[in-house]
Amino acid sequence: MAIILDGNARWADSRGLPVAEGHRAGTRAVRRTVEAAIDLGVRSLALYAFSTENWSRPVDEVEALMAIFDETIDRELPDLAAQGVRTRFIGRRDRAPEELGRKMDQLEGRTAANDRLLLWIAFDYGGRDEILEAARRLLADGVPPAAIDEPAFAARLFAPEMPDPDLLIRTSGERRVSNFLLWQLAYAELVFVETLWPDFGADELRGALAEFARRRRRFGGR
Repeated sequence: MAIILDGNARWADSRGLPVAEGHRAGTRAVRRTVEAAIDLGVRSLALYAFSTENWSRPVDEVEALMAIFDETIDRELPDLAAQGVRTRFIGRRDRAPEELGRKMDQLEGRTAANDRLLLWIAFDYGGRDEILEAARRLLADGVPPAAIDEPAFAARLFAPEMPDPDLLIRTSGERRVSNFLLWQLAYAELVFVETLWPDFGADELRGALAEFARRRRRFGGR
């Protein structure tokens, strides 16, 4: 399963709050949703937290987001780790603040043996960027054109071991994938919900899974 976390700013604006408070409320929705996913038996969950394009937002918002990511690793994710969640970050690391990058590495190391749920957090991630990087790795590895197939390409993605999502959920009513997991979502079912991300929780997750269960998946067949 994968989720595009959308609607933090609108949630804050509707309450007359700074945008940063919407993002903080969004981190609480992360914990709430991951715990619900555990209860529902989800084994792999990818969250789109910060895209390569998000760097173009106002400087003060980006700085607040970096601070909130730092706080989240300290406050929310350790409790999830205690429940058996393994956390992995996918995307670029070179543009993250040094301390934040260090905490990402440490959390990955501390949770490496957990296997109750795999939590993939896409940070400084873009689907096109990932595909370009995979192509560069193929060239760097000297793979001849005749040997390039889907397994060879997929093995050079940011996280080759991440399962392709069966279901993508996007909150806030927007209906696009916004450069998220472009390779991996080829045959995912898409469910769009009106709920803003800070208000998302167990009921909304169950509703999306119920919608998914009603779908007939054909994978290009009849």
